[in-house]
Amino acid sequence: MSDATARLGLPFIQPGQAQKELYHNEALALLDAAVHAAVESRGDDVPPASPSAGQSWIVGAAPTGEWSGRAHDLATWTSGGWRFLAPVEGMRIWRRDTGVFAFWTGTAWRDGELTGNAVVIEGKTVVGLQQAAISDPAAGAVVDDEARAAIAAILAALRAHGLIAT
Repeated sequence: MSDATARLGLPFIQPGQAQKELYHNEALALLDAAVHAAVESRGDDVPPASPSAGQSWIVGAAPTGEWSGRAHDLATWTSGGWRFLAPVEGMRIWRRDTGVFAFWTGTAWRDGELTGNAVVIEGKTVVGLQQAAISDPAAGAVVDDEARAAIAAILAALRAHGLIAT
């Protein structure tokens, strides 16, 4: 049996272990930070001067002070001091400062990105995978400049949003 869980590194209570409540309480403090996680901000390298219990941050790439050596970790202030949790691939954390989720790719945090195969609203796919490019209008027997301009604008908007290929 190992000393900690495989994914989040939460401490296990070992048979015959003294002061089991310390390990149990440590695991609960880390779970409290990780489950439905929300952070004040991401990328800070210096710990805040007066954090409140329960506040969390995603540590920056070059941390100093009490965060030293904890680059990209989730840092949570508790009544017992800082608790750190290393991110695991796929971890999503709400950023209070920007109002978007941060996503850990396994090597870096990405902000505000959603990934998937479709946008489905009430069971109906409204945006699916990107389709092949639509040809721009070209000269024909009857040319309607206004219609052509409108079609070109629609195509440009769809391309700008990434809904169709260029």
